[in-house]
Amino acid sequence: MTDSATPSSPAIELVALTKRYGTGTPAVDSINLRIERGSYCCLLGPSGCGKSTTLRMIAGHESATSGDILLENRNITDLPAASRGTAMMFQSFALFPHLSALDNVAFSLKMKGVDKAQRHARAAELLERVAMGHLAQRKPAELSGGQQQRVALARALITQPRVLLLDEPLSALDPFLRIQMRAELRRWQKELGLTFIHVTHSQEEAMALADTMVVMNHGLIEQVGSPHTVYNRPVSEFVARFMGGHNVLETPDGKVGVRTDQIAVLPLAQAGSESATNRRAVITDVEYQGTYVLLGLQNAGAAISASTTAEISVMVSEAAFAAQPFALGDEVQLAWAADAAHALAA
Repeated sequence: MTDSATPSSPAIELVALTKRYGTGTPAVDSINLRIERGSYCCLLGPSGCGKSTTLRMIAGHESATSGDILLENRNITDLPAASRGTAMMFQSFALFPHLSALDNVAFSLKMKGVDKAQRHARAAELLERVAMGHLAQRKPAELSGGQQQRVALARALITQPRVLLLDEPLSALDPFLRIQMRAELRRWQKELGLTFIHVTHSQEEAMALADTMVVMNHGLIEQVGSPHTVYNRPVSEFVARFMGGHNVLETPDGKVGVRTDQIAVLPLAQAGSESATNRRAVITDVEYQGTYVLLGLQNAGAAISASTTAEISVMVSEAAFAAQPFALGDEVQLAWAADAAHALAA
């Protein structure tokens, strides 16, 4: 490996990275990942999947059991956190309650011995950049959750990191503010041109923010791709179920995924012949969601495998449901285009 970055080198590369606690199952199990420079990458998965452990290993807050972490082709696996070229923005923001916003942002420069005038000037510049300059003298308790997040971002940026690491930074915010702040995070990432690596358990948040999504499960990477690719073409049953919006169905050729909005619900009188893309079902739930109605259905009829017991979900537009309403207990036919189904690994 060379010591300097090349134009094609990734910002972060993980090579067979493993974290094991004791003799049990690894928390992170020999994962390989390349995160391109200037991209917004979201590590996504359920609790215990290894995403936060991976982020902490990149940050230097957790040691790797084996494997390597490269930042622009520089091996940082064993470097202390302060020497890596990364900065962490924590879920709790971790602001010092007794310090003003200005002094919170300037704190790391104070620890490095930068004189007060210089560190305050740099901190004030960053607070202005995140629209917090007018509140520089307020303490954290006098700021809203969104304002505290802006201070935490400015504090992370003052170290001039190559990569900014975000550990579920929006989870403590109310839903309205969460949507507003994820738009701001995306804008800041583009304006700064930095690489952001963001851990979240929210599929919606990851799809809204990421250039690249990394879906993890049991310490392994299940799929890496753009939000469009991961949502539309999940590679495994786990990814299809975790991302939501998909049905996992049994066919003679194995399991397939079909999006909930790509299945048509037809009265039996309009049904075609039984086939892999034409199935009978009974409506078990009807939920009005505003622009659409979400139907829950249970497989029915001889064409359905006896082992397939999971409910099927179908999203029907409000207009289509108004034109052809269905009620609980109705027996219907489900149909979808052959190319709407794609094979899934178990």
